Amino acid sequence: MSIVTAVGRSVVALIAASMLCAQPMAQTWPDKPIKLIVNFPPGGVADTLARAIAPGVSEMLKQPVVVENKPGANGSIGADAVAKSPPDGYTFLVGAVHHTIAVSVYASLPYSLEKDLMPVTLMAIVPNVVVLHPKWAQITSIKELVEYSKANPDKLNYASAGNGTSHHLAPELFKTMTGAKLNHVPYKGAGPATQDLIAGQVDLMFDGMGSSAPQIRGGKLKPLAVTTTTRSPAFPELPTMQEAGVPGFVVSSGFSWVGPANMPKPIVEKLNGALVKAVNDPVIRKQLLDRGADPIGNSPEQHAALIKTEIEKWQRVAKQAGISPE
Repeated sequence: MSIVTAVGRSVVALIAASMLCAQPMAQTWPDKPIKLIVNFPPGGVADTLARAIAPGVSEMLKQPVVVENKPGANGSIGADAVAKSPPDGYTFLVGAVHHTIAVSVYASLPYSLEKDLMPVTLMAIVPNVVVLHPKWAQITSIKELVEYSKANPDKLNYASAGNGTSHHLAPELFKTMTGAKLNHVPYKGAGPATQDLIAGQVDLMFDGMGSSAPQIRGGKLKPLAVTTTTRSPAFPELPTMQEAGVPGFVVSSGFSWVGPANMPKPIVEKLNGALVKAVNDPVIRKQLLDRGADPIGNSPEQHAALIKTEIEKWQRVAKQAGISPE
C-alpha cells in the first residue's frame, strides 16, 4: 500500500469517525444551558429581540437560553468569540446587519462572517425609522430636515451605534442622496446612543424600530419616516422614505441566530425547528410586532443566501458613501 493511499484512507476514517461521534451528541443535545451572545450593550434592538425570543427557544429545547452582552469593537469582539467557540451547539450569536456591513468598512476582521459562522435562521427584520428629539418642533418632515440641515450645516448631529453600523451607513447614504448636512456622533451601541438622543445630547438617529417604538409611543422621540418600501404596521401613519421624497432609499435590519462553523447538521436542524416555532408562537410574535419587528424564521440555506446578498449591498453603499476600509 502506498503512503498516499494510506493517508487517504486515514482521512476517510477520521471523517467517518467524526460523523459517528456527532450522531450521539446531536441526539442528546442540548443537555446543558445554551449561551446567546449579543455583541452590543443592553437596550438596543438586538438585545431586546434576543430577550423576547430566548424564553420560547428555552421552552422548546427544555434548557435555559442565557443571553449575555459582550460589546466592543463595534460588535467584532462578540462575533469573534462565537466564531472561535467549539461547534457543539452551546454558544451562539445574535447576528445583525452590522456584521454584513463590517466586511466593507474594516480592512481586517478577526473572523470571517461567511467562513467562520454558520447561520441557523433569520429571526426578524426590523425597519429603521428616522427619529428626532422633540425639541426640533420646526422640523416635521424629511423635506424640512434636509432643508434645515443645508441651511445650518453645523447644527444637526446624528447618533449611531458605532462606526460601520447600520445607524452610521444609513444616514451617510441619506446624505449622498439628498445633500443633507449631518454630523456623525458614534456611540458604543444603540442603547447608549438612544439614551443620549432622548436626553437631547444629540439631535436625530436612524434607529431600529424595535428600540425606538416605545420611545415614540411615549412622546420622547419624534418620528419622521420609515426606511422600508412599505409602511410599518406598528406606525401606519408614518410615511416611507419614498413617500417622503427620497425615492430608492431602502434600509432594513435583519437579526439572525448564528453559531460557529462546522456544527453538526442534526443540531442545526433541531435548533432551526425550535426557532421557527418560537418566532411563530402567538405571544412571542406579538412581542416582536409590538417592537416594530417582522418575524421571519427561515431555513439555514435561505439565510446564508441572504447574508451573501446583504454583504454585496453594503459594499455598494459604503462605496457610494465614500467610506473606505479602516
